[in-house]
Amino acid sequence: MIEWIESVLGLTIQVGTVYLLASLGEIYAERSGVLNLGLEGIMVMGAALSFIFTLAYGHLAAILISVIAGILMSLILAVMAVYMRLNQTVTGLALTMLGLGLSGFLASPEVRKVILLALNPSLPESLLAIQEAPKLPEIHVPLLSGIPIIGCFFRQNVLVYVSYIAAPLMWFILFKTRPGLSLRSVGENPAAADAMGINVFRVRCLATMISGGFAGLAGAYLFLGFQPFWQEGLTAGKGFIALSLVILSTWNPLRAILGAYLFGGVEVIQYRLQLFGLGALSPYLLAMLPYLAAIAALVAVSIESVRKRIGVPASLGIPYSREE
Repeated sequence: MIEWIESVLGLTIQVGTVYLLASLGEIYAERSGVLNLGLEGIMVMGAALSFIFTLAYGHLAAILISVIAGILMSLILAVMAVYMRLNQTVTGLALTMLGLGLSGFLASPEVRKVILLALNPSLPESLLAIQEAPKLPEIHVPLLSGIPIIGCFFRQNVLVYVSYIAAPLMWFILFKTRPGLSLRSVGENPAAADAMGINVFRVRCLATMISGGFAGLAGAYLFLGFQPFWQEGLTAGKGFIALSLVILSTWNPLRAILGAYLFGGVEVIQYRLQLFGLGALSPYLLAMLPYLAAIAALVAVSIESVRKRIGVPASLGIPYSREE
């Protein structure tokens, strides 16, 4: 029984880390007033680039490139949504479609082979056609990893440990420091923040880039740490689930930990239930549970009374102009 619990909990942590990394950056973007609906596209680009650069140069280079790519893609959103004041929903969805299409093109066998040879001409022919990459190794923390049940938290790869540190650190910065106060004030009342000398455009741009960096990292983790076999559209809607998780966590990085593992647990349990015959007739009914939760959260946040009750940043999705 303990082994079964550890197995489920370990998988829950692995799946939940994808959502946690993506949602942590998105919390900062939305707290500043920017809705980044491009998470899905940035994540899948991070996954595709981590695949290519792992084969060419190894894990570290792949992770760094994925983060940089996420930052650059989110910079496109920042320019259009913050400086040009275009509709954030439309620009975010356009970014998602760009990421989905571009990742599929770059990671296709023919194009990937050309890129790999350009990056590292000495690569053996056997690596040019494979659809998978080496998975990030697990790091077992001495003593802690041997504790029953709890030990599965300490038998994970390096990016899971990064998420353990990032969540409380980002909470502290957001709620206990002056930069965090500036970020929250920009999302609540940008005009008042501007009058106090805070550069609203710069804060929103930086927050959006942080969102993109974490989304790229989440995509790299999804491929390297959880599912190291490439297929087009690898993220399969996980970016949109991360968006709903931000709402369910009420824009709080610490609550995002619980929400991420809740979504991860639902995803893991629906497969386990099929082993016991539940959902055998229609396994897709169980598989859609995380997406139903995501839709419900996104619908709820569109209702004005609900927005006020759960504390949605007052200027979320609203472009700011000094002339208005």
